[in-house]
Amino acid sequence: MTPEHSTRRRPTLHWGADGAGAGPVDERDADGYADLRSYAAIGDGRTIALIARDGRIDWLPLPDMDSHAVFGALLDAENGGCVELCPVEEFTAEREYVEHTNVLTTTFTTASGRVRITDSLNSGIAGRLPWSELGRRIEGLDGEVELRAAVRPGTCLNTVSPWVHQTAQGPVLRVDDLTLAVRTSGADDVRAGDRRIDVEYTTSPGSRHLLALVATEREPLFLPPVEAIDAGIDRTIGNWAAWMRAFEWDGPWGAAVRRSTLLLKLLIHAESGSMVAAATTSLPEDPAGGKNWDYRYAWVRDSAYALTALFRFGLREETHGAISWLLSTIREHGPEPQVVYSLAGGPVPRADFRDAPGWRGTAPVVVGNNAAEQLQLGVFGDLFSIVSLYVENGNVLDAHTGRLLTEIADITCDRWQSKDSGMWELPEHRHYTTSKLGCWVALSKAVELAEAGHIPGDPARWRSEAERIRTWVSDNAWSEERGAYVWYPGTQELDASIVLHAISGFDRGERMSRTLDALREELGDGPHLYRYSGAAKEEGVFLACSYWTVSALTLCGRVEEARELMEQLMGAANDVGVLAEMLDPATGDLLGNLPQALSHLALVNAAITVSEALDAD
Repeated sequence: MTPEHSTRRRPTLHWGADGAGAGPVDERDADGYADLRSYAAIGDGRTIALIARDGRIDWLPLPDMDSHAVFGALLDAENGGCVELCPVEEFTAEREYVEHTNVLTTTFTTASGRVRITDSLNSGIAGRLPWSELGRRIEGLDGEVELRAAVRPGTCLNTVSPWVHQTAQGPVLRVDDLTLAVRTSGADDVRAGDRRIDVEYTTSPGSRHLLALVATEREPLFLPPVEAIDAGIDRTIGNWAAWMRAFEWDGPWGAAVRRSTLLLKLLIHAESGSMVAAATTSLPEDPAGGKNWDYRYAWVRDSAYALTALFRFGLREETHGAISWLLSTIREHGPEPQVVYSLAGGPVPRADFRDAPGWRGTAPVVVGNNAAEQLQLGVFGDLFSIVSLYVENGNVLDAHTGRLLTEIADITCDRWQSKDSGMWELPEHRHYTTSKLGCWVALSKAVELAEAGHIPGDPARWRSEAERIRTWVSDNAWSEERGAYVWYPGTQELDASIVLHAISGFDRGERMSRTLDALREELGDGPHLYRYSGAAKEEGVFLACSYWTVSALTLCGRVEEARELMEQLMGAANDVGVLAEMLDPATGDLLGNLPQALSHLALVNAAITVSEALDAD
């Protein structure tokens, strides 16, 4: 199916039983790009596939989330590659996740009948499979429906050339170091070209067919029987359902909280325990392009916010895995923590710009991220927040970790006086207010840990420096004229990340409450906030800020306002509950990489904060 052919599809919006939110849905444009609201996500603990409403998989790196995107039409419709599967006739589409899972069902309706596709990145009997396995089950529901499928790998952002290789077991696809095989059942025709494999199906009521893909990198390729792959879809559904049975939540906004938690689970790299910031790279924050980044790496900040939710939901393995990964990584590359690490716990590659058009032509397309080279003082607070949560939930630190944290607390005492790039990773080095407060969090938590006997050392210096930071913020960062904490000394501009320090406990009184009002007046657009003064000219509203404001209002005693704001924010996600980094408030279009961990984490933690306040009343 060519991009021009796909422009005639007009999928309709459907509310999934396990989804949340609604918004405008565009068909594919003339170049073959789908609106970002079109995408649902499935995954297996190593990688994530993005599936548009017309059944096309436009994003699938293999074998890991930060690997080459062998199917990358999301960023290059012509050469990026995709896995297509849809009816030949005109169709409408309805979709939802199988309840409490990350397995997606899409029902296509045509003039001649209906067919259901069930999409799964399969897991094994004992967890993750030692190969990648995509299963696409095709079930005839009514009438007779003809479908066409195509597995056409791309050029990995114009760096390699795929080809079909004939073997004794049939054709396989080669893409750089990857070997891929297409497995089918119930197909009318399977044709191998020189760079793609095409398949045709015809369904009837009760018929069952399969399109599957298995892949390995730099190792032999196991070819499972199609019956085993089909059974693997059901096993994967069972595995997700079993995982969700350990999930504890009976508060408000249940569908959105469950879906966000399931999507966050997709973003956790099962092998290491790290969490990527998002599943994609180079999706624009600015509709005109330019502000494009690779988010397929593990930010310490995201891990800190994730643990708050995971502990609250009673999820044990993920919390221990995340903190163990982080502390071992800092020990290896420290002692001073970096802002971001690779999924394997190493350095993040420097940004490399690729010769590809980008989504809807919004270049640049980038692999790698230079944030690791920045000084961001907030990382000290993020680290100590993680450790504090860990011990507050009844766990014990080892001696090596205790000594490491003592050393980092001493470093924080010196580093807090430096200019940095701030939370928003800006090129201008300044004395950002929230950077100083990140150090205040670190030292305050270090004092608590030392006094409770969790880490060694005399906390007197840490306590003294924490008080100096508090005084510095009071003397330099409060503007009575603005009635708000300002972005940095000497300016009257505002920064929405200050709301995090109602959450941290620095200030939940009058000054913070007035700041919230000032932020919503200057940076607000409907229920949402831009990140900082002037951001509206160059990007969308930042969804995490909107949900952080819910938490901050709650903690400042404005619970009813917070609840009402949370209700308004429920329309930010797409039809199956996926949130991106940003949103265009004029159109409702999603902007930036997705699914975005920080957005989903902020939603979940806002729901927790409001729920706890309502319970307390």
